[in-house]
Amino acid sequence: MDKFQNKYRITSPRYRGWDYSGNGTYFITLNINYNNCVLGEVRNTKMALSDFGEIIKNQWLKSFEIRNELFLDEFVVMPNHLHGLVVLKNGINNSAPHAETHGRASLHTIAADKIYHHQNQPITPEFKRKPKSISSFVAGFKSASTSKINDLIDLNKLDNPKYNSENKLWQPNYHDHIVRNEKEYWRIKNYIRNNPKNW
Repeated sequence: MDKFQNKYRITSPRYRGWDYSGNGTYFITLNINYNNCVLGEVRNTKMALSDFGEIIKNQWLKSFEIRNELFLDEFVVMPNHLHGLVVLKNGINNSAPHAETHGRASLHTIAADKIYHHQNQPITPEFKRKPKSISSFVAGFKSASTSKINDLIDLNKLDNPKYNSENKLWQPNYHDHIVRNEKEYWRIKNYIRNNPKNW
């Protein structure tokens, strides 16, 4: 499985106390269920998208056209996952200082020991997604992309079984990381850019 900062990705809870409908820059990873490589393949260090992969790419881009509070920075569709740097600007401050970047958005700065999800702490689950939040965005994207792929399966009478609650396209959860400063921003940005080369 792919690594970031030499750690395998695992399902992690959201960071407790952070408002995911608030301003911030987020590194998001969404994985295809069972890590099936249905989105294409890497050829000569470049990603060659399958028909499914093209749908995922188009739906990802469309997500930022229809949401005024979201801005897309860097992203890559890989054979079995998607990485994206996403900027959320809702006007809601997470009570953290910020560092200016060369890009169009500021990055929130909070202590390094508070950034990564604490898996040993009890987490109170969020039973209701906030509108215009990262979780509502991810849920909407997953739903729309799954629906479009099912349309393709129907239209072309493909042998693939359609995706539903019993046969999910995406893993149920997703990984997010709150970007805390410009140095980290550039490290993650380059990591995303180099993902096909390092596959």
